[in-house]
Amino acid sequence: MRIVTKEPINKGWSGDKKYCITNESGMRYLYRVSSGEQQDAKRAEFHRMQQVASLGIPMCQPIEFGFCEEGVYSIQSWIDGTDADQVIPSYSGARQYEYGLEAGRVLRKIHSIPAPVSQEDWEIRINRKIERNTKRYCQCPIQYENGHVFMDYINENIHLLKNRPQACLHGDYHMGNMIIDREGKLCIIDFNRCDYGDPWEDFKRIVWNAQKAPRFASGMVAGYFDDHVPTEFWKLLALYIASNAPGSVYWALPFGQDEVNTMLNQVKDILFWYDNMRTIMPSWYR
Repeated sequence: MRIVTKEPINKGWSGDKKYCITNESGMRYLYRVSSGEQQDAKRAEFHRMQQVASLGIPMCQPIEFGFCEEGVYSIQSWIDGTDADQVIPSYSGARQYEYGLEAGRVLRKIHSIPAPVSQEDWEIRINRKIERNTKRYCQCPIQYENGHVFMDYINENIHLLKNRPQACLHGDYHMGNMIIDREGKLCIIDFNRCDYGDPWEDFKRIVWNAQKAPRFASGMVAGYFDDHVPTEFWKLLALYIASNAPGSVYWALPFGQDEVNTMLNQVKDILFWYDNMRTIMPSWYR
């Protein structure tokens, strides 16, 4: 492909360099560049995207993977539209819910791709994450009120992680990684955290949706389960959210006070939704 124009995209949290490129025919594409050390991980990521795209999911289509001076690159189709987190909160509750239903159905499709048989046991992997986040919370100079209730909930429910199934995960599934295209269709982007694991862990970022558009968040759960949400899901979702929250403020520290405040407010919201982790169903769903 001959690139005619190349405009940098300064959005997102990944270490990739991203560009909107245009070819000789005036077609636009997403061009991502990663360091050479990530060659194997990025090739595997591209392969997972191909698997997901083969299901007919509305998303950035993986087109090309190769090597460049800066390392490795991928070319994906360009989706012309508006960031979902910018427009969905302004919609009516009913319309938010409809988009949430669609997001849930799409996620269920992604999860239909099984993990490789060689995949490490989920309980072992997730316990490493939980241990890391707990350690970060203990090391963090900023503590938050009632933070101990997350630890209590984790300790009381960690047994739920035994024998969980594993499938393909988007890895960062929330409105910030969705676009409403020119026809009003919900499209999924940013698969750079795509991995394998417990399908229900893919809901942990739903806190971002619940803060901005709770009806969308409710629809996402209902759409995934066809309105038959098992009690076990709520218990595990609370566990994944509780295990992620302790390390969030520590993660935000290098990015400045604004990001720290964002995470502190999110923790406060989580504790409110779950009544200080005394209930398994968040209040935004009711």
